[in-house]
Amino acid sequence: MTYILAIDQGTTSTRAILFDDQMQVAGSAQQEFPQHFPQAGWVEHDPEDLWTTTIETCRRVMADLDVTAGEIAGIGITNQRETTVVWDRKTGKAIHNAIVWQDRRTTPICEALREAGHEALISHQTGLLLDPYFSGTKLSWILDQVPGSREQAGNGDLLVGTVDSFLIWRLTGGASHVTDATNAARTLMYDIRNGAWSAEICDVLNVPMAMLPEVKDSAADFGVIQADILGGEIPVLGVAGDQQAATIGQACFRPGMMKSTYGTGCFALLNTGETPVVSSNRMLTTIAYQLDGKPTYALEGSIFIAGAAVQWLRDGMGMIENAGQTGELAPQADPGQDVLLVPAFTGLGAPYWQPDSRGAVFGLTRNSGPAELARAALQSVGYQTRDLWEAMRADWGGETDVTLRVDGGMSASDWTMQSLSDLLGAAVDRPVMQETTALGAAWLAGMRAGIYPDQERFAETWALDRQFTPQLAAESREAAYARWKRAVQAVIGV
Repeated sequence: MTYILAIDQGTTSTRAILFDDQMQVAGSAQQEFPQHFPQAGWVEHDPEDLWTTTIETCRRVMADLDVTAGEIAGIGITNQRETTVVWDRKTGKAIHNAIVWQDRRTTPICEALREAGHEALISHQTGLLLDPYFSGTKLSWILDQVPGSREQAGNGDLLVGTVDSFLIWRLTGGASHVTDATNAARTLMYDIRNGAWSAEICDVLNVPMAMLPEVKDSAADFGVIQADILGGEIPVLGVAGDQQAATIGQACFRPGMMKSTYGTGCFALLNTGETPVVSSNRMLTTIAYQLDGKPTYALEGSIFIAGAAVQWLRDGMGMIENAGQTGELAPQADPGQDVLLVPAFTGLGAPYWQPDSRGAVFGLTRNSGPAELARAALQSVGYQTRDLWEAMRADWGGETDVTLRVDGGMSASDWTMQSLSDLLGAAVDRPVMQETTALGAAWLAGMRAGIYPDQERFAETWALDRQFTPQLAAESREAAYARWKRAVQAVIGV
């Protein structure tokens, strides 16, 4: 048996998954790591936690299945995007904690760049908006705040990367400082049309370009891991940011195909093919994947709070003991109550991009309780997806009868997915293979290694678990969505 090892380095945990030569999950290991919140709106990770959990989970799944390095044809890596690490080239040690994608500390930097008139340049070249979400301003902040770091960076002693770059550098013993086009496209420094780092933007951010990794295809030779790490040399052959990896795992290879992943946040991507579509509705233009030197573009909408709303009910409010209870409570909610939750706990993402907005609950009565709030939390995911759905289809201008492919932890809830279909007025397809993000990374590596099928044949392996179709009358759907829009505007106006 020949295997592919997928490393899925996420926001709250790291997983290692071994896929067999039929692209089926043979085994997995997972390990959570601490989150650090130094100030309100700040989110950090210790890069050593990212490294140790990666190595430990890989070793554990290999030991559990009695698989040796010689039986692994390649490694695919998928990672939390935008999270930024700066490390010393000589020691490999980070000079500051990783600043996580959720972090909002660079809002003043973004505002200063906007006031200085740089937004048009940045948006045109990168397809992104000026928001603390992305890596470039995080890097600029670290260089400004860590004493001596600008001098070190200028001397070529510091390297920067998203999590994939940091892990590959460590895995290869410093031999490879690389990333793939999907991760580069999330940094606010990569020209997605010319396929190169932007000297103009790096100059604006005061970032030495020598710090940046080499950008490769999503399926490429990223380097070979040192033999002492997993018991033998293994090539790293596939890399993609987590949402792009899920797009690949969902086989959304045709223009017009759309996927949405429901985890801590929600991220929807619409394949636009060879053309980078410029959004008129504050969506992001990004790279879905890059193969054989050719980028395939996508429109993307980012929702910051999806599953995190359920975590709030559990950890913040103490209303539930586990996330699964919301799916049991929601059907019990009083149908006569219209409780709405706008979960702007860390601001509003697309299409609003209001980092200073905060969450609110509307429509509470004396009889409102856990069931009504559980329903509101789950429906907020559908309403926010509808916001993205409307904006992306307007930008795309192509086929409007789009089926949405879903994945992520919340997609396992039948009630949530039925509510999503009702609020969209469209079909929602849930695949048999739930490990779509890891599968996307594994397919990239396995295809590169020559043991997995090509793109067309891989798409044929996608299998439907269940399709959810709208059961709510169109009049009721539109009335509910109108209430949501009013609630959002109230939050923005506060």
